[in-house]
Amino acid sequence: MPAYDLIIIGAGPGGYVAAIRAAQLGLRTAVIERRHLGGICLNWGCIPTKSLLHSAEIVHGLQTAPQFGVELREQAVSLSKMVERSRGVSGQLNAGVQFLLRKNKIDVIWGEAELAGHGHVRVKAVTGESPKGTLPPGDYEAADIIVATGARERALPGIDPDGRLIWSYHHAMTARERPASLIVIGGGAIGVEFASFYAALGTKVTLVERMPRILPLEDAEIAELMAKALKKKGVEVVCGGGVTKVVANMAGLAAEIRQAGGGVRTLEAERLLSAAGVVANIEGLGLERLGVELSNGTIRTDANGRTNVAGIHAIGDVAGPPMLAHKAEREGILCVEAIAGKSTHSALGAVPSCVYAHPQIASIGLTEEAARAAGEAVEIGRFSLRGNGKAMTLGETDGMVKVIFDAASRKVVGAHMIGPSVSELIAVFSLAMTLGATREQLITTIFPHPTISEAMHEAILASDGRAIHA
Repeated sequence: MPAYDLIIIGAGPGGYVAAIRAAQLGLRTAVIERRHLGGICLNWGCIPTKSLLHSAEIVHGLQTAPQFGVELREQAVSLSKMVERSRGVSGQLNAGVQFLLRKNKIDVIWGEAELAGHGHVRVKAVTGESPKGTLPPGDYEAADIIVATGARERALPGIDPDGRLIWSYHHAMTARERPASLIVIGGGAIGVEFASFYAALGTKVTLVERMPRILPLEDAEIAELMAKALKKKGVEVVCGGGVTKVVANMAGLAAEIRQAGGGVRTLEAERLLSAAGVVANIEGLGLERLGVELSNGTIRTDANGRTNVAGIHAIGDVAGPPMLAHKAEREGILCVEAIAGKSTHSALGAVPSCVYAHPQIASIGLTEEAARAAGEAVEIGRFSLRGNGKAMTLGETDGMVKVIFDAASRKVVGAHMIGPSVSELIAVFSLAMTLGATREQLITTIFPHPTISEAMHEAILASDGRAIHA
């Protein structure tokens, strides 16, 4: 039975990054994968959707070009070509992951993994051809095993995607023709991104969220600004109701929405997209056999990814929220360094999150509601992009930066932004929180002009009543 120092089940962002770090630390490492090197994120999530959303940004640019003095006589949008490009980007990155694993002398075992005992993994064959250079199914041993099996889309009762009338997000990102109308179930990040994308292409979109507002995990002010931005694009936002029944009809389908007050509303559209979040892949791994503890459908771990069973670890989506690729990568590194006895950090730290709709959202740390619910004394600064020169030049002034400071320590405990390129800017607040920067230190930091980042500085100043351009 081939033996390794470490076997990682799953080659998504958490798994392959953990494998590379393990190899750097001298551990003989293998990764088991059943479907995609790079995982759902690279192949069917983060990367291809961002390619599609960039196409939507270009469409928006074409539509608004006249106000910038650019007249375009003809505009032709090809969804099939957008999809083709997105699949090509994913294919390139998939090959890149394969190259990195090979470069770091990491074995890839192709098949379905099951924990057969302590330090023992049984790999069963899966349908389809395995990539060149991978090891066959069989029994393998390792001193430590990391479960990094990720998550899959949540299935709603009675609303089973068929790829024709009812879509999963897989179907939505590989469609060849734009539907004239679309109902999106789920007002989280996935639903909002697809609503934004299809609305940009001219589809009449209705976004349905069972909670009182869309993006319920985001700061309420930021979520409200996104709702307004979507409505400005023609998206109808329906909150406080859930889809209870979907029936095919001559127009496509009819969805019955049961609202919080007890009323029932029927929506009609050509297609319906189920985007109601994700659930962890914990089934079929043999976790119960070894007595691995679970919590709310995910694997319970400590700060370094250790489970209650010696030698078994878990990282990424399967280890619980937030279910984000960059969180999985960081957890993988922390877990491997702890296994190798090289750990220098014992906590994950604040994790930024982004919504890549138009406009973008980026956030980190506590929302205002969470801070106040915890009894925190906070000082809050806000700055509208209407006062930012760069936003005005871009014609993108419908946005805001909001920063939350602990009143006693003057350190950042939360930051929330909506506007152009804010997904690139949130790292500033991430770094500030990691280093424990104070408001005074951030105030004395010089931000370049003219940039959107100046709005961050103004929000910091505003928290102390010192904003210049407010």
